[in-house]
Amino acid sequence: MSSQTINLDSQLYDYLLSTSVREPEILWRLRQETASHPRARMQISPEQGQFMRLLVQLLGAKKTLELGVFTGYSSLSVALALPADGKIVACDVSEEFTAIARQYWQQAGVADKIDLRLAPALETLDALLADGQAGTFDFAFIDADKENYDGYYERSLQLLRPGGLIAIDNVLLSGRVANPQIQDESTQAIRALNKKLHDDDRVTLSLVPIGDGLTLALKRTEDIL
Repeated sequence: MSSQTINLDSQLYDYLLSTSVREPEILWRLRQETASHPRARMQISPEQGQFMRLLVQLLGAKKTLELGVFTGYSSLSVALALPADGKIVACDVSEEFTAIARQYWQQAGVADKIDLRLAPALETLDALLADGQAGTFDFAFIDADKENYDGYYERSLQLLRPGGLIAIDNVLLSGRVANPQIQDESTQAIRALNKKLHDDDRVTLSLVPIGDGLTLALKRTEDIL
């Protein structure tokens, strides 16, 4: 028993990976290629990718959103868990980074599941809402520019069906959110969103200390308390 979340040193983290993570070979190869990228820290961890696959399967998700693609590890993780008729609307602004993602989607045989929209994500989300797609998505993953997280959250919540799930990444920001001396724009944006989520009775909430902190927000129905 423990009264608080355990710290993971490198030895224990390696044990977690060796006894828990079942990483498909295509994901392993993408992770290895991304490890040499100058922005490799933007990629989610393998245990988080596996956790998201489990969430998608538990939800029975078929229609999902991703805000922030980078080299495609998270989108590929989700796509592998979706049924054959599943779809991801994936939002990013970088042709360079997503070109790597496209290669691996193709190799994995899931490219037809992923609708990549290269435009500012708020524009894409607003277009989906204008197209009458509110309440039609099962799952959304937010992992893009932190300053716009609140806008991504509000629009994703509209697009989600009741009982759908939003997963919001980097909500602990390597501990910066807990340090009052740090007041950069990204940190302040995440702090504000974390506080807002804590008080938001539209969702059932849990902040999971996996990766850099992953908040799960379940859109409530009358039967979900």
